[in-house]
Amino acid sequence: MKSTDRAWVRRKRSLAGAAWRWACALSGVLLAVVTVRSLVVQPFTIPSESMLPTLMVGDYVAVSKFPYGYSRFSFPFGLSIFSGRVLQAEPRRGDIVVFRAPRNEAVVFVKRVVGLPGDRVQMREGRLYIDGSVVSRSGPIRVDLPPATLQGLLLYTETLPEGRSYRIVEVSDAEGLDDTPEHAVPEGHYFVLGDNRDYSADSRIASAIGMVPAANVIGRADWLFFSTDGTARLWQVWRWPWATRFERLFRRVP
Repeated sequence: MKSTDRAWVRRKRSLAGAAWRWACALSGVLLAVVTVRSLVVQPFTIPSESMLPTLMVGDYVAVSKFPYGYSRFSFPFGLSIFSGRVLQAEPRRGDIVVFRAPRNEAVVFVKRVVGLPGDRVQMREGRLYIDGSVVSRSGPIRVDLPPATLQGLLLYTETLPEGRSYRIVEVSDAEGLDDTPEHAVPEGHYFVLGDNRDYSADSRIASAIGMVPAANVIGRADWLFFSTDGTARLWQVWRWPWATRFERLFRRVP
């Protein structure tokens, strides 16, 4: 074999080796990303005003996977690796959860858990009742929230029986979903509400969401790590200085 041929063979082998090393490195990175996203934490962007004033459109939250265990929705594309939940733990009342809609698993929602299995949940004249007892509420004060259509809302602080407090907003106590039948939460399900009570499709509407199966829960919204006013996406770094809501960065979700 000529020296030029041997040099060409060595170069070809060297290039093949480099390509293999890059492929292995890239595969390792992708595996690490999928593992972290499936088992530890997943980013989620807020798509609607239903969780105002707690979460705003354009907020990015870190959703922890491990607090409630794992279901098929913990993994990319909802792969049916197993049924039910593994290492299951119940949410606490007041947790904000991200979940797949029971009637359309392609749609993801974020809401607050107010009813656990065995609870009886009802709305009466805008007030939340759990097991026949009214949930404490203080306020209101009148606030203006974005967008312009949400002006003059009533801001309250609601405190659950366990002592956990959070803020909610309403138009009034006489809107369409402010009076409901009593709902008995079945085993393996949760009753969820939006903090923006009069602009939220949630467990009060059986045809929209209804009771949320435990298996549909993706995780718990824990941290708000990024927020924009809607003029920039997460990857549009050059727009961050003008679009970022800096006062909302790195806040724990209440």
